[in-house]
Amino acid sequence: MTIDKSWTQIRKRSNSDVFWQGLQSFLQMARPHVNDRGFIRCPCNRCINNVQHQLEVLETHIHRFGFMSDYNEWIYHGENVNAASNSNLPQPDSGVHDRDEMFEVLEDIISNDAEVDQLGSQSSNVQYDDLFTALNSELYPGVSSFSSLNFLVKLMHLNVMNKWTNKSFDELLKLLKLAFPKMDLVESHYEAKKLMTKMGLGYQSIHVCKNDCALFWNENSTSETCPVCSESRWKMQAGRRTGKNVPHKVLRYFPLAPRLKHLFATSKTAKLMRWHRVEKSTDDNVMRHPVDGGAWKDFDRKHPVFADDVRNVRLGLAADGFNPFNNMSISYSMWPVVLTTYNLPPWLCMKPEYLMLSLLIPGPQSPGKDMDVFLRPLIEELKELWESGIDTRDAGNDRKVFKMRAALLWTVNDFPARSSLSGWSGQGYKACPTCNEDTPSMRVIGKTSYFGHRRFLPSTYQWRSNLDFDGRTERKRPPRRFSSVDIMDQLRRVKTTIPGKHPNYGGVKRKRVELEEEKYFLRTTILGRNRVKA
Repeated sequence: MTIDKSWTQIRKRSNSDVFWQGLQSFLQMARPHVNDRGFIRCPCNRCINNVQHQLEVLETHIHRFGFMSDYNEWIYHGENVNAASNSNLPQPDSGVHDRDEMFEVLEDIISNDAEVDQLGSQSSNVQYDDLFTALNSELYPGVSSFSSLNFLVKLMHLNVMNKWTNKSFDELLKLLKLAFPKMDLVESHYEAKKLMTKMGLGYQSIHVCKNDCALFWNENSTSETCPVCSESRWKMQAGRRTGKNVPHKVLRYFPLAPRLKHLFATSKTAKLMRWHRVEKSTDDNVMRHPVDGGAWKDFDRKHPVFADDVRNVRLGLAADGFNPFNNMSISYSMWPVVLTTYNLPPWLCMKPEYLMLSLLIPGPQSPGKDMDVFLRPLIEELKELWESGIDTRDAGNDRKVFKMRAALLWTVNDFPARSSLSGWSGQGYKACPTCNEDTPSMRVIGKTSYFGHRRFLPSTYQWRSNLDFDGRTERKRPPRRFSSVDIMDQLRRVKTTIPGKHPNYGGVKRKRVELEEEKYFLRTTILGRNRVKA
């Protein structure tokens, strides 16, 4: 049977259906001839059958670099297989020649693209065209082992590590261009950052109402005014817009899924993501990681399907405010929301390089009761990761695709942040979330003081009868444990609140009588409304 190979000569590949159909037929023919690791020689113009890849990468290379013009008999891919076994052609190398090191980085990024099943498709390759162009561009004429992309990545790394300003980075680029006119470099920090974003670790800028009522996102993405308080989306001068549309506030959202997928992109980190099951302590009396605690074990017991796959991700969320200006005379509070991955061993899960910034909530005021407004993008993504998961390539398992799911197990925060995240009143006479209605407290010199800690001691303990504490004998029993039914009953009594800080809407001060009626929970939260029921 004659094989149609005319498609290999097509030069304009991006919009050619003939090329695409021919490439799919070639891959279908080559599929039975991969080795036991799923690798096969790559006949693209760059690898020229000297390097082996998986079929997905093969597809991407051929589409991007074209098919070898002198490879007329496909002896390595199913045509006249006997000739391949007797041929004296050189065997493919397992190592890297003088290829740029960024080549492997891009392969990892492409092979972990969200559209795993459509890897190498036309739409997928267009996304990476600029990266491949920079990868194939020599930094300087005659320097083939160091690409423009490689130099730019290293320069951006120095920029971050040494805290250069954007202006100093631009000045350095101008100096390099002046000293080396033929050097292939971007023109500014903005262009460099725009190119780096295509590597999959960028962020989304989401406009926020000036009163924190709502995000201009999803259903409100095209709105010009806030759906709650009707304030303009843009800054105004004398009742009119400035020359350029400038939003009042901008929320930075760093998508979670690409960062989790990168943890499985290399065999080293993919192996570490299994630590909580493979290498955890076997001694039930030793706790060195949250996997040894009761909360983790209870979650596994309630959700056995999720727990069955060791690669599913367990997350913790931390949030707190800080002053970015390092000047306490300026009242400004910015809130980062950080996620940590508890699949990793205890000596890594809290390392800065494994903490993932998810949200950067703008000031100048702390979000307070409007924390739910800012958490929306993260909660929506967490719901998708829990319910349906995302296709991910596992470098620790022959780069096979699996459905990765994720769950947020708990939050880590101080009392003020806890109030914002949970809706529990963090102040007043009943502020303790453990004691709840039974919180013992009193007013001492204008401050609320909490006492009665001796209640937790055994009934016959000598300190209970000691008068040195407050001049009284402690006879009360420990506070009762409130069931989920009790907590839900308290939540049902909470009145619906309007988000935002507008004085006519969400910013209306509530009467003291209303606050006394709701002395435990002040509001329901987005975390509580989206909790997984056992």
